Amino acid sequence: MSPHPAPPSRRDRQQQTRHALVGAARESFAEEGYHRANLEQIAHRAGYSKGAVYSNFTGKASLFLAVLDANLSAAAQEGWDPFRDSDAQPGAEGLSAQQQETLSTGFALATLEFVAVAARDESLRPDLQSRLRTLLDAYVEVARRERAPGSALADEQMGALLAALVQGAGFLQLAGTTVLDRSLLEEGMRRITGEGPGRTR
Repeated sequence: MSPHPAPPSRRDRQQQTRHALVGAARESFAEEGYHRANLEQIAHRAGYSKGAVYSNFTGKASLFLAVLDANLSAAAQEGWDPFRDSDAQPGAEGLSAQQQETLSTGFALATLEFVAVAARDESLRPDLQSRLRTLLDAYVEVARRERAPGSALADEQMGALLAALVQGAGFLQLAGTTVLDRSLLEEGMRRITGEGPGRTR
């Protein structure tokens, strides 16, 4: 007769609670935006009371940062590649392409709201800057991987330019500008990495 599995430890239960809250928060921020998202509704969506949020996070900003961290971590584990046309969001498994796009766009808009708040808040600004550093580091890794031999740019410079191009293009698309399609964006990335115009990967 096989022994009964050990009950989850307090640490395991806390991790499960945090994971559920982060997933619910991602959806709520995408649907409602950063300002309108409500901690009580997020807790209810995750199946917990509002007290569970405050047992794990200091408030809405702390919870939003946890969602950003989860997104960045998932992207790193999946081998994130800005050359690949993918808007899939963590937690979007099983959703239609339209639903994934809605989730991705909604969370991107919420992120713009949060950036505006954090950039004006001295207590939040360092947290925002550390996440931006993580994002820039990811682009530097892409630069190391994709750079053509003999490029005059250092990896840090190339990564910063890739980040500026891709993130700037994302901002323009969120604002409704259609002048930058995917093929033009890829062409710009290839030129930054020194691959040259029209070269296929």
